[in-house]
Amino acid sequence: MEILKLTTKRLNIRHLELKDLSDFYVYRSNPEVAKYQGFDIMTKEQAEDFIKYNAMRTFGKAGEWVQYGIENVETQKLIGDCAIKFDQNDTRIAEIGITISHLEQQKGYAKEVMGGILIFLFEIKEIHRVAETVDAENIASINLLRSMGFRQEGHFIENIFFKGKWGSEYQYAMLKREWDERTTNR
Repeated sequence: MEILKLTTKRLNIRHLELKDLSDFYVYRSNPEVAKYQGFDIMTKEQAEDFIKYNAMRTFGKAGEWVQYGIENVETQKLIGDCAIKFDQNDTRIAEIGITISHLEQQKGYAKEVMGGILIFLFEIKEIHRVAETVDAENIASINLLRSMGFRQEGHFIENIFFKGKWGSEYQYAMLKREWDERTTNR
């Protein structure tokens, strides 16, 4: 197990810390941010407990989501968080989740985080496959996945009872060889 710390042009991806609580709570308590996420809006106490709980987790344990803070290098403020989970049965398969504060959206941060994590997973850790499941109504996430070169593999119709209603999801994925082809052709 290891501590994860990645740096992109504008961002640090690192463990969440209690100093992040105020920024974290601002967006994790926003219903629009939580709309398509697996979490509900959080109270300040829940946000603090979440940060403490994730501080005990380390990168790379099969079947376990580990949440990381996304910090703006210039302001040193938390602008979102992301998570990585390795498949329970095969740690060569990963899943990523990204949440960007409503105050920081549409600035290219999600794409920058996704790119940084994919470089890390495919080029350093040599992961075989990254798969993503996304709400069929979450157009921003779908556009992000497509722009990064993920391909749609499935469409699940009303497969999940989510926040009081039946929802549909898309499955997207990218293989290491597809990443390699994409980065070689740039």
